[in-house]
Amino acid sequence: MKLNWSRLSPFVRKVMIVGHETGTAARIECIETAASMSEANATLQADNPLSKIPTLVLADGTSLYDSRVICEYLDSLHDGPRLFPEGPARWDALRRQSLGDGIMDALILWRQERLKSQETQTAPWLTTFARKIEVALAQLDAEAGRLGELPFDIGHAALGSALRYMDVRFEDLDWRADVPRLAAWHAEFEKRPSAIATDPLV
Repeated sequence: MKLNWSRLSPFVRKVMIVGHETGTAARIECIETAASMSEANATLQADNPLSKIPTLVLADGTSLYDSRVICEYLDSLHDGPRLFPEGPARWDALRRQSLGDGIMDALILWRQERLKSQETQTAPWLTTFARKIEVALAQLDAEAGRLGELPFDIGHAALGSALRYMDVRFEDLDWRADVPRLAAWHAEFEKRPSAIATDPLV
């Protein structure tokens, strides 16, 4: 399998965490791939018409995207505990995955707006992005104790990747200051072998 990959992408990290958790990482060849919001990558577009990463290309040439589909596919390739559980636990795991993915989406868009000159920034957008992240982190802080009690699943992988992305791209934000329980959970998350193996800042 070949994965269109970028070290700093939080969605790619989520996929690779799942790869390590499921024992499938060794079967994945990571291909450094540039993906931009302003210009399509023609080579990547041959595998994914939206020119987005991560995109996984299987041995038969079939492409899988986005990260949610790739992660569930990798979870189907092993015999251990599922990261996509069945029954009521599935909906809770998927909800947390959606929140983690939504945080990543918001952070990426927020960063793009922050990179603009002050003259071209849209102030209400900056305020809205900041508020979305603030509210999401507050909710997760309230759930942090339960996060630590649940078996590791796709929701944990998504949330952990989202929080680390703030360290990567939002160094000026002291996001841990107001969410100490979430910060403590994330510190434990980053000690997992799968997290250590995929840390974008190492």
